[in-house]
Formats: sequence, structure tokens, C-alpha cells
Amino acid sequence: MSTVKLVIPFYTTYGTNHQMALIAEEAAKEAGAETRLRRFAETAPEEVVNGQDAWKAQLEKMQDIPEVSHDDMVWANAYLLSLPTRYGNIPSQAAAFIDTLGPLWQKGELANKAFSAMTSTSTMHGGRETTLQALYVSAMHWGTVIVPPGYTDEIMFETGMPYGIAPTGGDIKDAEKQAIAYQAKRLVEMAAKLAA
Repeated sequence: MSTVKLVIPFYTTYGTNHQMALIAEEAAKEAGAETRLRRFAETAPEEVVNGQDAWKAQLEKMQDIPEVSHDDMVWANAYLLSLPTRYGNIPSQAAAFIDTLGPLWQKGELANKAFSAMTSTSTMHGGRETTLQALYVSAMHWGTVIVPPGYTDEIMFETGMPYGIAPTGGDIKDAEKQAIAYQAKRLVEMAAKLAA
């Protein structure tokens, strides 16, 4: 029986963070974790989503993936969030869910769990660091143990992001895939130590 229960909540518009979450989930399972892949609910108006074919197609593609819930957050002892950046911050869809977690973290139900995050941007300097830092600030309020990948593996020097992997655009390069897998496995390893 695995000591690590990892929930991977993600938000995506065109599929990049969905791909990232799938790569992370596979690596986490290889590392021995029990996983739950979850998506943040889409809160954008239906007419906006339906007005962009790629956005509409991606949402339809994910309908079989459950939306993240409070039960998932309590069940897990590790969290790996994957979100695109929005103006250097997290998307409103994720923020809306995080805003509901007050009753859980106030009771300590999110505390002492391992937390890591990934993001993506459409341009090289589109707010990667600030998006990840914003997520980590929320996690600090919960009392989680933040587990960034840091420069703890050679692959992180190739990607250049010690805070969390952050591909540019929809094309996830091989080195970034390796870094996603590394970040997930490092999180599982640290979560197992916390659970011991």
C-alpha cells in the first residue's frame, strides 16, 4: 500500500497543462504513489469557450476527468498543481477553487503535506516565476511543505527553472518532459518521508 496519495489538479485552455499533468501522473505512479488526476472547473462563460474551437475541443476532451473537490484535498498527502500563467498570476478558475479551501486549512486539514507546482506560458517571460510564487504563497497559508525541484538534478539546469517546470507554448520539449517526471518523483519521495 502506497504511503503517498497524490492529487494532481490542473487547469488548461488548449491542453499544455493537461499534457504536463499526465506526464507527472505517470512518473508519480512509477515512483509508487497512488494518484488522482483532477481538473479545475471551467468558470469562463460558455459563449467565450465555444467561441474558440481549440478551447471548446480541449474542454470536451477532458469531460471524463473529475473536477477537483475538497474530498480530494483531504484524501491527499501530496499536491502537484499544473496551471498556465495569467498575467503573471494563477488563472481565475484555479483561484476560485483555492478560495473555497478556507474551512479546510483553518482546521489544519491541508497542513504538513507536500506541495509542488508547475506552470506554462505562451512567451519566454510571461510570468512563470510569479505564477509559481503565487501558488507557493497560498500553500504557505495551508501549512504545507513546499517541494520545488530546485537545481537538485542535472535536468533542472537544462530547463532553468528551480521553482517548477514551465514550458513555453504548447510544445513540451523532451528535456521539459524529463523535468516534469523528475519534479513529480521528487515530490513523491519527499511526501513519503513526511508520511513515514
